[in-house]
Amino acid sequence: MRKLLFILLLLSTSAGLRAEDGHQLWLRKQQAVPVKVVSSATNSPVVAMAKQELQQGWRGKAGASVSLTLKKDKAIKYDGFRLIPNGVQATTEAGLLYGVFEMLRRQQTGQAVSEGLLNPSYEHRLLNHWDNPDGSVERGYAGQSIFWRKDNALVTTAEDKTRWQQYARANASVGINGAVINNVNASQLILTPEYLVRVKAIADAFRPYGVKVYLAVKFTSPALLGGLKTSDPLDPAVAAWWQSKTKEIYKLVPDFGGFLVKASSEGQPGPQDYGRTHADGANMLADAVKPYGGMVMWRAFVYSPNDKDRAKQAYNEFVPLDGKFRDNVIIQVKNGPVDFQPREPFSPLFGALKKTSVMPEFQITQEYLGHAIDLVFLSTMWEECLQSDTYQAGTGSTVARCTDGSVYPQKHTAMAGVSNVGLDTNWTGHDFAQANWYAFGRLAWNNSLKSAQIADEWLKLTFYGATAPQSAAPKYAADWNTNFLAPVKQMMLDSRETAVNYSMPLGLHHIMSATRGHYGPGPWWAPPKMRADWTPPYYHQADSTGVGFNRTRTGSNAVSQYHEPLASQLNDPQTCPDEYLLWFHHLPWDFRMKSGHTLWEELGYHYDKGVQQVRQFQKVWDKAQPYVDAERFAVVQYKLRSQSGNAVQWKDACLLYFQQFSHMPLPAAIEPPASNLDAIIANDMRPRRQEN
Repeated sequence: MRKLLFILLLLSTSAGLRAEDGHQLWLRKQQAVPVKVVSSATNSPVVAMAKQELQQGWRGKAGASVSLTLKKDKAIKYDGFRLIPNGVQATTEAGLLYGVFEMLRRQQTGQAVSEGLLNPSYEHRLLNHWDNPDGSVERGYAGQSIFWRKDNALVTTAEDKTRWQQYARANASVGINGAVINNVNASQLILTPEYLVRVKAIADAFRPYGVKVYLAVKFTSPALLGGLKTSDPLDPAVAAWWQSKTKEIYKLVPDFGGFLVKASSEGQPGPQDYGRTHADGANMLADAVKPYGGMVMWRAFVYSPNDKDRAKQAYNEFVPLDGKFRDNVIIQVKNGPVDFQPREPFSPLFGALKKTSVMPEFQITQEYLGHAIDLVFLSTMWEECLQSDTYQAGTGSTVARCTDGSVYPQKHTAMAGVSNVGLDTNWTGHDFAQANWYAFGRLAWNNSLKSAQIADEWLKLTFYGATAPQSAAPKYAADWNTNFLAPVKQMMLDSRETAVNYSMPLGLHHIMSATRGHYGPGPWWAPPKMRADWTPPYYHQADSTGVGFNRTRTGSNAVSQYHEPLASQLNDPQTCPDEYLLWFHHLPWDFRMKSGHTLWEELGYHYDKGVQQVRQFQKVWDKAQPYVDAERFAVVQYKLRSQSGNAVQWKDACLLYFQQFSHMPLPAAIEPPASNLDAIIANDMRPRRQEN
């Protein structure tokens, strides 16, 4: 109730400003001018959409003639395109659509519509939806699933179709060409005939936008649905069942993309249950989809409670299998070796698999970065990973180049992002979380883009003109650039580092609250019967001698999974970058940092800096009010206030908790804790309803 009253108060004080609800995302209606469209392609649904987008969004010369040309061109890769004088040239219809969106984006953001070849970095650019058949969304902070309903899973309404079309259009506008529409923790229900009817309806809605449907599947479906006694991938009856089911799917959805599989991981069944390897399981499924041109994305997110260092297991399991997978299998690897933490070193699997197709998996939904409450622009995090040098084939063997086919030949290239989309009006629960969906698409298309450009584009497309006519006067434009664009863009670019500062700085990781769904601090959480690798103390290892996980050659030796010279750099605390220090080292509290501070002091300064940075974000947004519509301004302002409180909780909880081990005073320059540790822990354990 207080939240509602607060927002209504803000709305009333902002009277007169045009309200928007965020549902249009970065595709807000523009004041278009007439344009003539000439096409050499048949008037297919995809080409019809390209024409429609031009006619609805053209901002160039009135009455101009724009051509859409399908033409063979060896230089055009995948569904890339050329911008040519007064038009777009491509080898696929989807390429024409992407070219149109590129032209319109440049017009709307003030960039030159210059000629040139634009190829995507990856062949497949997908969202992974962790949506369940009952309509819930695992790690979803924007409402229920847009695909599934508990009570009417088999009924497709006009409202469903409209939302699916809007979703597909948003994806196409940033080059996303596929979606896995159900959870990797898959239910066998998704493969039943009743659910496949709805899959067909979704695919039909996506098709005019060039977006393919994929399904996550449960490995034991043959036993659960087919009545077989086993789901052993080397059993001929199991392979036959999958072949029959695959044929059934392709009959309904001829352009079905393939399967995503989480197997032998976190309790999910897999080939290891039958004494088989990941390659055995993946290849069996790959053979089933191969005749139809489908692919299998096999997740490398594996770990067990028996390994002394969870971060090492994926490398240990998959590197020995390099070269043993079918060519239509691609291994899907999370950006870091643990689990989408606020900061992780890149997974050592990138570059280590030289004979196997590998794809990065990023998390767009903010599981560990403040849900849909905290403003955190993730593009800088993904850019950091993509541009990290693996040194696997010499200097310049970045994660981007090791996954896009530049370093090693790959039959398929892909990038996946775990979606943050739900039924909320603004799709993502936080207006600024839309920027992460947008950024993922832009980086999947061009993995060398800079976050500053992405933020600039998104802000212009999402907010420009919200408080002025579309034909805004030059003075408005100049004021908007100075007073809104520049400071808000900087806030976005700083936001991920800010979140790291106030939550898990200097390489700390996985110390979040388990009682609040990974929101807020919880370094103390360690129930007696809980497996160790699900508890924060397993990762921070704090004791009277120091803090951090020893992954050096004297510890778990995880550094050996990285190529030289990186392995030696990470192994030495004097050369290890500060941002990964406690990831790889257990160090004394009085360890002298490069700044001259002790480790304990440095932790304190980072936590305090994060708090002060969020407070500065509040000031930036308050000053931006004249340039933001009332509704979005009020909601973002409220969420920044919540984020500020969250940052303080992180600072106070972590410093007070770790102080029990350091026995050192807090630096005098930082803000003292507002509470005591017992009260903070008691509050964390109290049942509550999580706000989005």
